[in-house]
Amino acid sequence: MFSRIDPSVQNVTVTVDVAIDDALPPGARADLSVDGTVEIENLKDILYVGRPVHGQSDSTIGIFKLVDDGGEAVRVSVKLGRASVNTIEVLSGLQAGGTK
Repeated sequence: MFSRIDPSVQNVTVTVDVAIDDALPPGARADLSVDGTVEIENLKDILYVGRPVHGQSDSTIGIFKLVDDGGEAVRVSVKLGRASVNTIEVLSGLQAGGTK
């Protein structure tokens, strides 16, 4: 397999050219664009939530947690850890099941 990484970044996107040695799937043809995700790390047994707008790695933020079977929300302080584009690790302040 051959690949080339374009040194420029446009709109937080890096272009990578890849040549596949195996037979192509039906319908594939040259110069097709494919969106993909590069997995850098795979974390096991962590608590994570959808990434809040102001949620940054290694920070503490206030977010609202539902209580009383969703009838009310209270603000809690949550320490965040590692983040991806869509999710962020919860180090403290929440627990699975919503009982804390």
